[in-house]
Amino acid sequence: MLDIKRIRENTEEVKAALKRRGTDYSEKIDEILATDEKRRTLASKVDSLKAEQNTDSKLIPQYKKEGKDTAELMARMKELSEQIKEDAAEVTRLENLQRELLLMVPNTPDPSIPDGKSDEDNVEVRRWGTPREFGFEAKAHWDIGKDLDILDPERAAKVTGARFHFYKGMGARLERAIYNFYLDLHSTEHGYTEMMPPYMANGDSMRGTGQLPKFKEDMFKLEGIDYYLIPTAEVPVTNYHRDEILDGKKMPIKYCAYSACFRAEAGSAGRDTRGLIRQHQFNKVELVKFTRPDQSWDELEKLTNDAEHALQLLGLPHRVVALSAGDLGFSSSKTYDIEVWLPSYNRYAEISSCSNFLDYQARRMQVRFKNETGDRAQLCHTLNGSGLAIGRTTAAILENYQNEDGSVTVPEVLVPYMGGVTKIEKSQL
Repeated sequence: MLDIKRIRENTEEVKAALKRRGTDYSEKIDEILATDEKRRTLASKVDSLKAEQNTDSKLIPQYKKEGKDTAELMARMKELSEQIKEDAAEVTRLENLQRELLLMVPNTPDPSIPDGKSDEDNVEVRRWGTPREFGFEAKAHWDIGKDLDILDPERAAKVTGARFHFYKGMGARLERAIYNFYLDLHSTEHGYTEMMPPYMANGDSMRGTGQLPKFKEDMFKLEGIDYYLIPTAEVPVTNYHRDEILDGKKMPIKYCAYSACFRAEAGSAGRDTRGLIRQHQFNKVELVKFTRPDQSWDELEKLTNDAEHALQLLGLPHRVVALSAGDLGFSSSKTYDIEVWLPSYNRYAEISSCSNFLDYQARRMQVRFKNETGDRAQLCHTLNGSGLAIGRTTAAILENYQNEDGSVTVPEVLVPYMGGVTKIEKSQL
């Protein structure tokens, strides 16, 4: 959520920054400011009425002592009390309206990110590795999974519906090996504290990270209760410190968490309708950071490097792109996407988004910090990134490590997690 003081004092700068996203929020900003002006004017009136009420209340014992009639004074105090009650209720209504309006406004893009209307305007930052040239006709991961009998979307569609998968045998073992590898890497080598979060979160948590109210239709909600299936572990882990004041001297605070993720909107175009790339349920390891404002930009670079390091250890070619203003997520101020090479697509596909939200989420959640006990509490900066998406990693491994005989070589770093298995073949269980 944007700072109302910033909007008030730098209105045109905020409008111009938001316009870079490709949508003009000027009318929304004007509505917020008009509501804010009404609220502040009425709140000032309430304060004046309370001051008058306080003054009059002190006259009552004086009038009685002097034998004066207090009827007119009491009537005036009753009138003041009723007016204060009415106006205070309107102030509360305006406060709630202002907050709801602010919740519908995205974060402002950082000046450093490229202009643009869509992902076509994203700017490549760097590449790692060289895509493999096959001496045979390479297959897509969904065909590899079918041929090896390790992926079964057909029975998943029978049991649940489209965009779900059964992982079977070595497919299930590979998926498990990947997220155990990621958790070990981030918790031991990269210094994140491992978490195991709930897979459901309440409405306040969804508002805290920016999923609500904007993206309500993209989520799975439980009937009859204010719980949602999480779209990412970012939601429960970032809300872990909601309404808390943290120790600034211990920052950055870093968490990694595995979870299943659930998304009602899973895309519908092109090749993404097949395979593991866009699922209603998928596995992911998430990285979350709480930092002081002076740390967050350096920590974004480190976060991206941590996610990228996992792909390098797996030997998977990838690239890092800076998202344009038009492709930026709702709550983010700057995002790097890491894209892994998928031979079946003949292009790079997103496997991680690493974002700096500045104080946007922290203001919603009221996550603050103090460097010293007597200091004024300040808003934290929050960051998160996929470290990484598991299903997309599985897809990338199956495609990049496939062999002409139909088998798939297991990346060396995963062999210990696979019980010593070095190659996935159809005969294995």
